[in-house]
Amino acid sequence: MADDWNIRTKLVHTGSRRSQYGEMAEAIFLTQGFAYDSAEQAEARFIKAEDDEFIYARYGNPTVRMFEDRIAAVEGTEDAFACASGMAAVNGALTSMLKAGDHVVSARALFGSCLYILEDVLTRYGVQVTFVDGTDLDQWRAAVRPGTKAVFLESMSNPTLEIVDIRGVAEIAHAAGALVIVDNVFATPVFSRAVELGADVVVYSTTKHIDGQGRALGGVICGPRDYIRKTVETYMKHTGGSMSPFTAWLMLNGMQTLDLRCRAMADSAAVIAAGLEGDARISRVIFPGLESHAQHRLAREQLRGFGTMLAIDVGSKEAAFRLMNGLAIWKISNNLGDAKSIATHPATTTHQRLAPEQKARLGITPGLIRLSVGLEDAGDLLSDLRRGLDLI
Repeated sequence: MADDWNIRTKLVHTGSRRSQYGEMAEAIFLTQGFAYDSAEQAEARFIKAEDDEFIYARYGNPTVRMFEDRIAAVEGTEDAFACASGMAAVNGALTSMLKAGDHVVSARALFGSCLYILEDVLTRYGVQVTFVDGTDLDQWRAAVRPGTKAVFLESMSNPTLEIVDIRGVAEIAHAAGALVIVDNVFATPVFSRAVELGADVVVYSTTKHIDGQGRALGGVICGPRDYIRKTVETYMKHTGGSMSPFTAWLMLNGMQTLDLRCRAMADSAAVIAAGLEGDARISRVIFPGLESHAQHRLAREQLRGFGTMLAIDVGSKEAAFRLMNGLAIWKISNNLGDAKSIATHPATTTHQRLAPEQKARLGITPGLIRLSVGLEDAGDLLSDLRRGLDLI
């Protein structure tokens, strides 16, 4: 029955497990371990734990399992594994399946920590990584080869909001037998169609829109059941990257309003982007919903909405800092997907470790400001930005 539900219903009800008390709110099972009726039962559970049998919180927990079932139902995958953070999810999705000598192809435009895992961590252990312009299918074709194990991309890149053709990349990757792993944070579970378009595995930092209120770190890996339970779970439960029960409870509560929040925030982002486009003090406004966006047509085909993020370029670091320091409503932070609107200067924060030429190649200019639109009134947010622009 749940398969027929729309996303808003799934976000409220799927995955629920109730105790004998029939509680309406999801229960928090704040326990690290579980008692067995006998030594024989303990032995049997360590050999093979069934769906509702648990051993240790690092291996699984009823509250965490509720969250995993719910996000898998929403994303359209067979299963999911909840992680301690978004980066634990990215690392786990890749490292659990790779070994020395394996080959990965990745889009070049990525969050700074994702780049670190691909450039530094995986290569340190002998994995070969080839980077391409994610928007250029010819580069994917040239880079993917027989034996390539995985391709990795952000469906909407951080911070320049490039849109990658997931269907096109998936066709290339699957022809070579490679797994398609998509970081879907900017697209959100509400607007994403990644699995429908060919993604095998989808990762999220649930810190972002899923919690959406700046309370807790979390991540999740969604994918085929064999990959999740035989590859990812084995790696994650032994290396300690699992989500805590309390965090899972927060995420479950966040999911109930996820669709409502994301749609309201996306509507405001569209108003703000349209209101800023054409302002002479801004050299570019980047938002997939604008016709001026390089992949606007692809965004219309690939997404159910244009998302909660935009970026503007005001020409220099000095101008960007003056604008940001003059904001009253927007908060200066490096998070995103929050109920509160956030302004970030990627060149000096989230992507500061990149060399100048690498930033230039990715379009991360000194004047670029990443804007995560929250739940405040769109008119107030736009007025606040215009007051900041008056200061540059």
